[in-house]
Amino acid sequence: MALSEAILAKLRAPPALGGAPLGNLFRAISDRAATTLVRYAHAAGARYFDTAPHYGHGRSERRLGDALREFTRDEYLLSTKVGRLLDPCSDAPRDQHGYVDTLPFVQRYDYTAKGVRRSLEDSLQRLGLARIDLVYVHDIDRAPHGEAHAGRLADALDGGLPALAALKSQGVIGGYGLGVNDVAICREVLRHADLDVILLAGRYTLADQSALAELLPECERRGVALVLGGPFNSGILASGARPRDGSVPYFNYAPAPGDMVDRVAAIELVCTEFSVPLRAAALQFPRGHTAVTCVLAGARSAAEFDENLRFSRFPIPAGFWHALRERGLIDAKAPLPREAGSR
Repeated sequence: MALSEAILAKLRAPPALGGAPLGNLFRAISDRAATTLVRYAHAAGARYFDTAPHYGHGRSERRLGDALREFTRDEYLLSTKVGRLLDPCSDAPRDQHGYVDTLPFVQRYDYTAKGVRRSLEDSLQRLGLARIDLVYVHDIDRAPHGEAHAGRLADALDGGLPALAALKSQGVIGGYGLGVNDVAICREVLRHADLDVILLAGRYTLADQSALAELLPECERRGVALVLGGPFNSGILASGARPRDGSVPYFNYAPAPGDMVDRVAAIELVCTEFSVPLRAAALQFPRGHTAVTCVLAGARSAAEFDENLRFSRFPIPAGFWHALRERGLIDAKAPLPREAGSR
């Protein structure tokens, strides 16, 4: 396999902790709350932690490193991302890209070999650690870049990805791949590069199975580990179609479109029929596919972490999954999960 067995073992062993909330995604948490959460997750058995420079403009990396530094380094797996460099800016907006109270930096994209190496060096400084295990090329899909996409993709294919391959061959990192929200870019890059791992956010979930037909089989065929991020699709699979606080449900980082609201509402009716919490179904559905190595969810507190852990183990009867399939609410070809905890 492309990744070592030691890395795969940590990826496969739930729970894991995604670091976007540690960067104040949508709302702020304190430094103390963030480090307390990471230490709590480690004590609860979490051995995979993910972060990125993008998350709070370095705030997530700083908080994660402060918390993890007290633990033996080989105990846990750490990933971050490259493709954005952070430049200091005294008048940088406090709120940027969905993150609030960010550190005083502005982002610029750089997927070249030089940019990737600098990004990793900067991340190690923010983390205060000497090693990063997995590195994801972040958001190289078309949506963030518009007309600049072709040039930035060429930078990644010709520069950034070969640089990461060299770092892996030198033993500096354990593996590399993509961290994206889009299926098409994964398939495009796989035509040109051998990847070890893909962190795919939101494209194989209870609400969106767009990765099922082509990408997941290709990952299995090529031995590419798939980490499924965003299992709640930015919120709607946690809050439901009509959040109790009256807020707008979010899907894919934006207010959910009407057809998605209707789809999730229909899923919730089945949840009610079988007494299955929506969040439990959302966390367990991706694990039904053998291509999915890890389901990665974030949390803002120990209570949220505990809820995610509890829901990931909640007993869900087989009849629930069959009902979703029979009513056309999940893809007819999607493999159904086994009993919680069996993987």
